[in-house]
Amino acid sequence: MKKYLFLLLFFISCIGFSQNNHIVKTEDGRRVWLKADFTWEYIDAEVPKENTAKEPIKKDGCKLADGFTEPELDNKIQSQLKKGRATIDHVKAKVAKDYDCKVEDVVLLSFSEQKAKAVYHFCANGTKVTYKRNGHAIIESGKFF
Repeated sequence: MKKYLFLLLFFISCIGFSQNNHIVKTEDGRRVWLKADFTWEYIDAEVPKENTAKEPIKKDGCKLADGFTEPELDNKIQSQLKKGRATIDHVKAKVAKDYDCKVEDVVLLSFSEQKAKAVYHFCANGTKVTYKRNGHAIIESGKFF
C-alpha cells in the first residue's frame, strides 16, 4: 500500500513541475510572461526607449556637498565577500559598466549592509542609482533580469 501511495504522490508532483511558465522578449523589447494555461501578459507595460544618442554627463546631477567623502564600510564583511567577488569594488565596477563610465566616477552615497544582503546608493554619471546584493549576486534595484 505504501508503494502505491508513494507512486501516486510522485506522479502528481511530476505533473505539477512539468507545467512551466516562460518569459520571452518580443521584437520591440517588451517582456511577455507565457503561462502554462496558454494565456500571456506583458511584464513591461511600456516599450523601452532606444538610446540613439548619449546624453551629456551631468556634473551636479547628484548635488554632492563640497568635501563629500564616501561612507566607510565594515572591513570584516568586505573581507568575507572577497571570495565571491561581491566587495564594494566589484559593485562599483558593475555600476560603472552598466552606466558606461569610469569606476572613479561612481560615488557611494549611502548603504545598508549585512553579510547576507546589502543595498547601495550610488551617484554614477550624475544619476542616482540603487543596487542590491543578495549573497554574492549584484543587481540594480528594480530590475527583474
